[in-house]
Amino acid sequence: MQEENCTDSVRLLNGSNLCSGRLQVKSNQKWSSVCEADFDLQDAEVVCRELGCGPPSVLQRALYGEVETPVWSKEFQCEGHESALLDCRSSGSARSSCSPGKAVGLTCSEPLGLVGGASRCAGTLEFKHLGEWRPVSGFSSKWTLKSAAFVCEHLDCGSAAYTGNTNRLPYQAKGMWPMEPDCLQSGSALRECLTSHVGLPYGVHIVMTEYSSHVYLTCSEMR
Repeated sequence: MQEENCTDSVRLLNGSNLCSGRLQVKSNQKWSSVCEADFDLQDAEVVCRELGCGPPSVLQRALYGEVETPVWSKEFQCEGHESALLDCRSSGSARSSCSPGKAVGLTCSEPLGLVGGASRCAGTLEFKHLGEWRPVSGFSSKWTLKSAAFVCEHLDCGSAAYTGNTNRLPYQAKGMWPMEPDCLQSGSALRECLTSHVGLPYGVHIVMTEYSSHVYLTCSEMR
């Protein structure tokens, strides 16, 4: 079980990574579960954005455990553009409990992609963290086909056909996110695989130098 992903007002519990789990909302210093009847895909889009994850990929009841009391007593009416779930309009509900199997379980996609290649399945690996898309730094000796396979499978692009590093000019002035490729093979959430780099603490981006480069991948299915 992974550590919960949590903001001041929403969290995901019991998920397989930081972008999945059973949804709870905080109000008046108490966490409440949410019933599926009061939640839809637009609401899920807002939650995933608030937690720093990609768009929702699965919205399924009871996927991450049964509902716990108390239960959120309002129906969310998000339009999908809000930055936080509690910024959405809501309507009153007489609901005080959820039937078994009716708690909202949510899986958000992890925010990563390949850019600048011949298709969406090839290019420089970029990751969104702290609200910013940046290339992932790395060295070709550490980014093996085995670790690259995680990215290709995640993007529905088949297996990894090539991995390397490059210092292409468009990225020379752009900061990068340092990531430990071996961590990907453990099944951890991508954000858990961010590492310190050249002495910088976790979460601090680096700028391209002669000693660093970004990861370039080609997957087997060029979609």
